[in-house]
Amino acid sequence: MAVRRTSVEDPVAEQQEQAAEDAMMTRIGQAVMLHHGGDREEAQGRFLGLWSEIGEEGDPLHRCTLAHYMADTQEDPSDELAWDLRALSAADELTDERLHEHHDSIAVRGFYPSLHLNLAADYAKLGRPEAARNHIRRARGAVGALGDDGYGDGVRAAIGRLEMRLGEGSEVE
Repeated sequence: MAVRRTSVEDPVAEQQEQAAEDAMMTRIGQAVMLHHGGDREEAQGRFLGLWSEIGEEGDPLHRCTLAHYMADTQEDPSDELAWDLRALSAADELTDERLHEHHDSIAVRGFYPSLHLNLAADYAKLGRPEAARNHIRRARGAVGALGDDGYGDGVRAAIGRLEMRLGEGSEVE
């Protein structure tokens, strides 16, 4: 039976493992670029292929990231909701420690405003206003984790727009 070496015993193996993880994030990013470039079908196909590699029990960072972007490629709002729920579930399993292996300046709590915003939008599309309002309140409650930058400003503005559509005031707790 082979004994797996720890990172202290085998720094080369650790570097190879980190490179493989980074390679998955790179591959997800390439599919995202395809989608943003207008090739939704190709992006969706690549996302599905990557999802089959990652699996339902795979790395939460990979699952969260992939599901988040896969949701954007869906035409059917029910399918979009299913992928956004997968992203939220994976985020709930993700740790800051794992996230910092990929990027050291972000925290998991910073994911939640966008994840809940997306779920609120999904439920609104599906004609489920109470579920939408629940998630928009959760998104608003999590905005403190966002930075004062373009991304944070954009998420806050999108939350405000959806609150207006749902009849929620911006003073929602």
